[in-house]
Amino acid sequence: MVDTAERKDWRDHARALKLTVDPFISGKFVKSHSNNVFPKYGPADGQVLAEIPEGSAADVNAAVTSARAAFDDGRWANQSVAQRKAILLKLADLIEANREELALLDTLEVGKPIRDALSIDIPLAVGVLRYCAEGADKVFGTVHHADGRTIAMAIRGPRGVIAGIVGWNFPFVLAIQKLAPALAMGNSLVLKPSELSTFSALRLAALAAEAGVPDGVVNVVPGLGTTVGDAIAHHMDIDMLSFTGSSATGKRLLQSAGASNMKRLLLECGGKSPNIVFADCPDLDAVADRVIGRMFWNQGQVCTAGTRLIVEAGIKDALLAKITARVGAMAVGDPLDADTGFGALISKPQMDKVLNYISLGKSQGADLVLGGRQVRAETGGYYVEPTIFDAVRTDMTIAQDEIFGPVLSVLPFKTVEDAIGLANATIYGLSGTVWTTDIVKAHRMIAGLRMGEITINAVADPTPGAMFGAMPLEAHKQSGVGVESGIDGLKSYTALKSVQIHA
Repeated sequence: MVDTAERKDWRDHARALKLTVDPFISGKFVKSHSNNVFPKYGPADGQVLAEIPEGSAADVNAAVTSARAAFDDGRWANQSVAQRKAILLKLADLIEANREELALLDTLEVGKPIRDALSIDIPLAVGVLRYCAEGADKVFGTVHHADGRTIAMAIRGPRGVIAGIVGWNFPFVLAIQKLAPALAMGNSLVLKPSELSTFSALRLAALAAEAGVPDGVVNVVPGLGTTVGDAIAHHMDIDMLSFTGSSATGKRLLQSAGASNMKRLLLECGGKSPNIVFADCPDLDAVADRVIGRMFWNQGQVCTAGTRLIVEAGIKDALLAKITARVGAMAVGDPLDADTGFGALISKPQMDKVLNYISLGKSQGADLVLGGRQVRAETGGYYVEPTIFDAVRTDMTIAQDEIFGPVLSVLPFKTVEDAIGLANATIYGLSGTVWTTDIVKAHRMIAGLRMGEITINAVADPTPGAMFGAMPLEAHKQSGVGVESGIDGLKSYTALKSVQIHA
């Protein structure tokens, strides 16, 4: 392996890549039933990377038929947990062996810095896969003697055919978040990557086959949401749909499930996460660094990004000054440059959307402190500089909508109740961060925040904590439905049966 900092030929390496765009069904790449294609533009320079098939209902039918046959004959579900675990751990090894290629595929498609894709995304994906593999033999039912002649049991088994539809901001990580728990619990999978990020999911399917996953257990169908996504949502032979994306799309999937076969849904949708800072924090420099990391990672295109800085009024100006100085020094650069820490947005429509939100913020009276412009336009890529607004009110659009870009909104508060009210004043309830050394305030925030994931930081330099994917997350309000990650997340991919044996 070559360290990112030492590698100087990422562009040459990119030119040598073979970009696969065909569906992966029944253990091999096949031609799409659709002859229509659409261009995939590279975020770094706006040039066409590949022509992607639009996909069709026929592609989805072929993938579901393959997955159903694989599930019904037990080629995967009937293998021992130890056998499934060994194959998934081998897949994790193969991912690590091919980490540079996988990281580069995501960088090319979504514009994230190559150093982040290599040092953050791939390790996160491998960690989730290993966790699910090791957790496969730790999901138990219950047994008790109801009376002298009856054993009553609650047992868990695979649901059957799982469909996964994922967003584009972390293509490989999100693909693993669907594949790993689905396969660990014995299911078959039909995966639809975003039309904006296709390459790494297809490469994952090939690696799964190489690791020993039987044909038909993993199927990947690229294409548009209006073709492939709609066909999956309405398919009558999919047992469960696991989705990561916008709340608007999640609502449509709820309707589609009801209009079709009532397929079970696991939805992780949008967020407008608060980063809440109390004046008792001992080190504002450390807080500033963490606020920036939580907000501007992946160019702000993160569902859990701390897009609202809710800060106690007495320290707001001091903290904002530290954040502004640091963000102002951030350089927006080519994602293939190993020194770049802030790359491109995913597409021109996304860039235009972010710029429109910035215009709305200014027109609605927020104070533009920093940024707000498109940069590097001469490259043809989609770059927006990190942006900070002060004097934001909860009735402003930038305080309510999930912008999914590098735009931080600053809102002051005076009391604990004020902070809770501001934090809860959106339709979302995904995650939140609190900075305080006061245990009473911490408990009050935990009780009052309507969010599925809450982090309390009482020290200047918090540890990484529990590994990514190990803690269960149940999104609140319009941020989603169901539990993902952890042992509880594995259980989401199982069906519960209650059994009584009378003897």
